[in-house]
Amino acid sequence: MLGFPRDVEQSYLGAGGIVERSRKGALLVDMTTSSPVLARRISAAASARGLEAIDAPVSGGDVGAREARLVIMAGGEAAAYDRALPILSLLGKNLALQGPAGSGQHCKMANQIACAVGMVAWCEALAYAHRAGLDPARVHGSISGGAAGSWAMTNLGPRALSGDFAPGFYVKHIRKDIGIAVASAQEMGLELPGLDCARMLYDRVAGKGWEEFGTQVLYRLYTSL
Repeated sequence: MLGFPRDVEQSYLGAGGIVERSRKGALLVDMTTSSPVLARRISAAASARGLEAIDAPVSGGDVGAREARLVIMAGGEAAAYDRALPILSLLGKNLALQGPAGSGQHCKMANQIACAVGMVAWCEALAYAHRAGLDPARVHGSISGGAAGSWAMTNLGPRALSGDFAPGFYVKHIRKDIGIAVASAQEMGLELPGLDCARMLYDRVAGKGWEEFGTQVLYRLYTSL
């Protein structure tokens, strides 16, 4: 599980990389959130050398990783996925094969679109409460368990309100994921105006030098307006 698609490409497909040096019959499992196109390239290169490969990005954040209850979204051949299951089952509880190579990455992009746009929603809700003269923490307690609630609001909202912007998931990584999702949507001819808004806001966050903070630092952008 690496940071960026360029790291994956170099590690797997570069000279002396994993695909070139692996023994015939080896199973390659890339858990990076990366490009669906790159996942298909790795799968094709692996198959040409008698290897199997799946893309298996995850969701669940730092808490899910520590507690071994990650969501794992896989793409690849069913036989390769079945080979990986004994290991994947040690890392997560919600596992699914989404389809052929690249499908795990497409599923993760759907996840990241929901996360990125959802972050904007709860930050704006709590910023509105603050500007209205309410106690944002009390408002959070009232709305986080109802129809407006989400994992991010429940887990990241209190961190943001307390000024804790330590990364569970980095701004630099959500920006990378948004970029991949935008490119993939454009390739499919799909307009995603909500994601475009999230991208603009996180670009502003990065412009303030906050890329090494957690994604909840987006709330700080609203309180500094």
